[in-house]
This record gives sequence, C-alpha cells and structure tokens, in this order.
Amino acid sequence: MTFIIFLIITFIAIFVISYRAKKGENVYKFISSQIGTIYDKVAPYSFKQIREKVKDLKQDYTVKQYITQIVLFAGVAGGISYLYFYSLIWSIVYALIAVCFIPVIQYMRYKKIYSEFIFEQVQVYATNVIMEYQTTKSFVKAIEGVYKSGVLEDPVQSDVKTMLDMAYEEGSIDNAIDFMNAKYPYYMVRNMHQLFLQVTKEGARDVSGSLENMSVDIDTLVEGVYRDRLDRDQFHKQFLTYGIMLYMLVAVIQLLLGVDSYLKMLEQWYVQLTLHAIIIANSYFLFNGEKYYNENVGGE
Repeated sequence: MTFIIFLIITFIAIFVISYRAKKGENVYKFISSQIGTIYDKVAPYSFKQIREKVKDLKQDYTVKQYITQIVLFAGVAGGISYLYFYSLIWSIVYALIAVCFIPVIQYMRYKKIYSEFIFEQVQVYATNVIMEYQTTKSFVKAIEGVYKSGVLEDPVQSDVKTMLDMAYEEGSIDNAIDFMNAKYPYYMVRNMHQLFLQVTKEGARDVSGSLENMSVDIDTLVEGVYRDRLDRDQFHKQFLTYGIMLYMLVAVIQLLLGVDSYLKMLEQWYVQLTLHAIIIANSYFLFNGEKYYNENVGGE
C-alpha cells in the first residue's frame, strides 16, 4: 500500500515539474510575442542608485509593508510545509528560507520599477527633441532646449548634460551620440540620432516627414509598452495562482487516502524525499516566473 502511495506522489512530482515547465514555456512564448522593444536592462547603475530612485518615485515599501511581506512569506511557506510533513521543524526551516528570498525579490522589483522609469524618460527625451528641432532646426540646440526645459530627471538629465558638454568641447556630435546610444540602446533613440546625424553631416534638408513618422512610431511603441505591462500583470497573477494550486495537490491526496494513512506514509524516507523534491521544483519555477516578470522586461 505504501509503495502505491509513493507512486502516486511520484506521479504528482512529475506532473508538477512538467506542468510548470510547459506552462512557463507557453507563457514566456506569449509574452515574447508581444512588443519586443519595451524597456532596457539596468546594467550601468548600482543597486544603491536604483533604490534611491525608487524612493524618489515613492514606490519603495514602508516598514509596515515589509513586515507584512515577511509575515506572508513565512506564513505561507510554513503552512504549506506543515501540510506536507506535519513537522514544526520543517515548517520553521521553509519559513526561514522563504524570508531569505525577500531581499532578492525586492531587488528584482526595484529593477523593474527603475527600467520602467528609464523607458519613460527616454520616450520624453526623444519626443521633446523632435519637437524642439521643429523650431530650432539644430540638433544640438534642440537637445539643449530639452535639457533646460526641466522635463527630464536624473540619470537621463545628467547624461544629456554630458552629451551636450562633449558636443561643445569636441565641436562634433559624433562621440556624444555614441555615448548616448551606449547608455540607452533603444531603437527610437538610435534612429533619431542617426537621422539628425545625417542631417548635420549632409546639410539642410526637409525632414518634417521623417520626424512625423518617427513621432508616430514612438507613440505606437509607448502604447504597446503599456499594453504589454497589463499583459504581464495578468500573467503574474495567473502564474502565482497556478503555483499555489500545485502546492495544494498534496491536500487532495490526504483527502483521498485519509490523514492517518498519509502520516504512516511519511515514515518512509523516500516519500519525504519526494515531497521535498515537489516543494523545491515548484518553488524553483515560481521564482523563475517572478524573476521573468520583474527583471526580463524586454529588450531590443
């Protein structure tokens, strides 16, 4: 009888792993088929800078929210592990492990907020430079006008200032454009810089049509970004729901077999090992889904 129960749990373990892999693959394929150009990765900036900016944006957690998160993680992890092993020791162990992951998840959340902020700033930069150029007919003057208008925030504002300083110091815009393209490798930034660079080198020409098309492309991209953000939020909720449901499959076994039979089954070391494997496998896929949602927010 114990061997049959072990086979059932093994089947559930295989089902959890295969289902999570398949579900994740389908969701990732769906997300990746959305707008390919969303946000840039936050490579050049440290965690300290990211956290300070998140605080400036007033999107950091309060002490109460941090405490709530700790209680929630510890409570869910402890409750699930107790349901699996009926052991207070294992509940404490899994609760502590879950709490240890909070800083990692919080860092991923910071990066998501920061990359969204950078994308919005880059969009403001590109849109306003195009508008300024319509008046000044000078690329450098257009950038200077955007910088002095105060519509930008750091770090983009500081990088635009560096770009202007390089242009005036060298008497050429080439290296300044390379600097900005390397900092913010969005296609809307590269295309805009390339257009103005050609105008600067080739002389005066009518670029009103190109600028209008570029503005439409930026608007389309921004619309796609916010639509993708809604899709990601929906995916995140579904992903977490499915994860919790798969954890609860062990409760179905207990209902079918009875708690007494289940407790007797737990006396076998290989049964406990299989249950640990189920928790670890499902937790691994949940963590990867969370990482995908918060960190891999698209790229060009």
